[in-house]
Amino acid sequence: MLIALDLLDRQILDRDGQPVGKVDDIELAATADGTLHVAALLVGQQALGDRIGGRLGAWMAGTARRLAPDDRKQPARIPYDLVAKVDSAVNLSVRRELLPDAPLETWLRDHLIDRIPGADHAG
Repeated sequence: MLIALDLLDRQILDRDGQPVGKVDDIELAATADGTLHVAALLVGQQALGDRIGGRLGAWMAGTARRLAPDDRKQPARIPYDLVAKVDSAVNLSVRRELLPDAPLETWLRDHLIDRIPGADHAG
């Protein structure tokens, strides 16, 4: 598997095909013999900003961290053992409700989207 080609920026779908987000970065871990493997998929603006780097990346990650609740200062993390298969998207074996929301999306939903008249009604 070529991590950058096969995982980064792919759409993540839950077991029902509902979108969860995109793979913004990847967490690697080493086994006892030093072999690296994918431990988790990182989702959200914090992870993407850290990956991009530079001023734009620092601004993205910093803004996401400032808007995150005190207990959620890290990017949303999806353990790789929840991945069922990787094809044109990353398909998970669990439903979206069991996964953590990215802090910036939560803040935007709570402070902006939910205040739009009619936002709570399906179109």
